[in-house]
Amino acid sequence: MGYRVAVVGATGNVGREMLQILAERQFPLDEVAAVASSRSTGDVIDFGDSGETLKVKNLEHFDFAGYDMALFAIGSEGSKLHAPRAAAAGCTVIDNSSLFRMDPDVPLIVPEVNAEAIAGYRARNIIANPNCSTAQLVVALKPLHDVARIKRVVVATYQSVSGAGKSGMDELFNQSRNIFVGDATEPHHFTKQIAFNVIPHIDSFLDDGSTKEEWKMVVETKKILDPKIKVTATCVRVPVFVGHSEAVNVEFEDEISAAQAQEILREAPGIMLVDKRENGGYVTPVECVGDYATFVSRVREDPTVDNGLSLWVVSDNLRKGAALNAVQIAELLGRRHLQKAA
Repeated sequence: MGYRVAVVGATGNVGREMLQILAERQFPLDEVAAVASSRSTGDVIDFGDSGETLKVKNLEHFDFAGYDMALFAIGSEGSKLHAPRAAAAGCTVIDNSSLFRMDPDVPLIVPEVNAEAIAGYRARNIIANPNCSTAQLVVALKPLHDVARIKRVVVATYQSVSGAGKSGMDELFNQSRNIFVGDATEPHHFTKQIAFNVIPHIDSFLDDGSTKEEWKMVVETKKILDPKIKVTATCVRVPVFVGHSEAVNVEFEDEISAAQAQEILREAPGIMLVDKRENGGYVTPVECVGDYATFVSRVREDPTVDNGLSLWVVSDNLRKGAALNAVQIAELLGRRHLQKAA
């Protein structure tokens, strides 16, 4: 016996990935519903690679009663309106927006990192999915923290345009084409030209000069991993279609060598260590697309601080940063709490 699952925002980048991953991982389903705004109602979309299709249902009129879980990928405004409605109908919501992440009554979950915290879902019947850049960071940090206790993290991100949705991907494509043919490259979605450029600005600015994206990485890492860890982040948009990268500098309480860290990471869940000190002995964004793993490379000791390491972390942001993590939460929820499937 399987679950009845609704994917809300099924026609967007993340929603489509959610459907693909549900199919790939053979999630135990009795029914899956593709749900989206009225603009997409009646459209037909693929479910996996088997040729099976789903007809899109209108979110405004969708009845969540009888559904076990709903995977939301519609942004904060839509989640604010419809997630509590789904939760009240008895359908557990796994929400990809930032709306509920810092709510003390809503668990913020990365299954490889803090699976035990999922029990808190009963308070509101809602579980939050972290920010894409946070998810891959904490997967890489958790096994090291367990061994040597992290004091401080300094991270610079190199975030792909797919993190900004289809409009961000379209802007990179159109600007790149325009540059080659000599047309104008006026920015529309981003604040500056993204093609052949980098932009140190993701989300809105806060009073202290940081951006909301940087703030998310700080507070979410603390909530998921350990509130005592000091975190500072600089988040940068780069002209890559899919795949976020992070240069991470970590200071530990206890001594840990690069060799020890490599051994720990090699055995850690969700991580693929690719770390050869030679040309091409590391992972870049184009190589991680479509993969489930969080890749770690360039592990080395930092001689400027006591017990310091530097890492390079890469992951498919549409997968581990969003859709995959949501499906993993659904698997964890079913396994530990709903226990409906055979």
